[in-house]
Amino acid sequence: MLQHSSYRKKVSRETLTVQVDASGKQPTRLTQEGDKQLIRETSTHQLNSERYVHTFKDLSNFSGAINVTYRYLAATPLQRKRYLTIGLSSVKRKKGNYLLETIKSIFEQSSYEELKEISVVVHLADFNSSWRDAMVQDITQKFAHHIIAGRLMVIHAPEEYYPILDGLKRNYNDPEDRVKFRSKQNVDYAFLLNFCANTSDYYVMLEDDVRCSKNFLTAIKKVIASLEGTYWVTLEFSKLGYIGKLYHSHDLPRLAHFLLMFYQEMPCDWLLTHFRGLLAQKNVIRFKPSLFQHMGYYSSYKGTENKLKDDDFEEESFDIPDNPPASLYTNMNVFENYEASKAYSSVDEYFWGKPPSTGDVFVIVFENPIIIKKIKVNTGTEDRQNDILHHGALDVGENVMPSKRRRQCSTYLRLGEFKNGNFEMSGVNQKIPFDIHCMRIYVTKTQKEWLIIRSISIWTS
Repeated sequence: MLQHSSYRKKVSRETLTVQVDASGKQPTRLTQEGDKQLIRETSTHQLNSERYVHTFKDLSNFSGAINVTYRYLAATPLQRKRYLTIGLSSVKRKKGNYLLETIKSIFEQSSYEELKEISVVVHLADFNSSWRDAMVQDITQKFAHHIIAGRLMVIHAPEEYYPILDGLKRNYNDPEDRVKFRSKQNVDYAFLLNFCANTSDYYVMLEDDVRCSKNFLTAIKKVIASLEGTYWVTLEFSKLGYIGKLYHSHDLPRLAHFLLMFYQEMPCDWLLTHFRGLLAQKNVIRFKPSLFQHMGYYSSYKGTENKLKDDDFEEESFDIPDNPPASLYTNMNVFENYEASKAYSSVDEYFWGKPPSTGDVFVIVFENPIIIKKIKVNTGTEDRQNDILHHGALDVGENVMPSKRRRQCSTYLRLGEFKNGNFEMSGVNQKIPFDIHCMRIYVTKTQKEWLIIRSISIWTS
């Protein structure tokens, strides 16, 4: 895994130069022409080129930044690293402009405490300087206090750093102007990622026509905390396009190089699937409800209609459970790889077992005793509505006893019965006189149906 790279900034009145070296030493300077030639050469190869796939897997070759001198359009130098950088790239649209509304939504949906932990970087990527100047004026008028506070930066990567955008391969039989548009978009994103590589611990990509769920940062932090110790490359907080895709910041240099290398091959959201796979995350890790929603009506490509909506989006703040660290086990017959831990994860997956019998259990043993405010357990799914727990109860336990096989509690207290396959109780801490070490789902009657435990959610005090 790459370490956070050190960085040096050279700031003049008009430009901000960012150079990165993984070792923290002064990087070997490449000429601008050399950089542009390298970009042009590497980006003309097919995605399945063995030479570049193997090179990409050699992580050391992709630890440094692309040498680009950015125009510094509106910003106050960042005083400290933040928890999350939110990146947006924007170009002039033939119809509609949603960028200001997107920036507004980011800030309005964040609390005062959350604002201290985020930075927003907007890449105005259009080569039309008049449009850029007008947008900068609008942004600085509406969001001056955020710029002064170091929460908002507006940048531009000059056209001279871009690779060839005309006469590219017409993959998927796309028209030439479409190929040019999506290829440039890949480079726009690459330069944005390159700039943001050391501004925060994590990075989330948005498009410039998005609205946010309230307190989205708090939701993201809870999800990241729940995945501690789990390997991941990309977390998805929206199912649409390049919206709500979250990365470790130390992966941004590699992602920037990757987008540049294959900029003309396919749209950016398709390339992301390949990037995730190359870094050995096989499956999509997506969270519901979605935190970000597409709000634009007209596409940035030719102003065509784009009515796509994420039907998993919820605008109001939703109550993400804490789900403290725990070990899980069951004596039920587990089907394939739908193991017990999947019911406790915040990822959209579940436990699936063959028909349970009276006395079967599904047990959660917490790493440390906890005080529980609320418990919610859901079984079955929309397409398998009968695979619920038809007869069961939920117990909480104390006094963990050591065992050769696994830790378990010696005594349990019954909280209540499942109703229609679900269990929910608030104010648990007012009903239980002890700190809880274990929680147990207990099957009270044999059933012939299989059992899906879709989610187990725990809120602590």
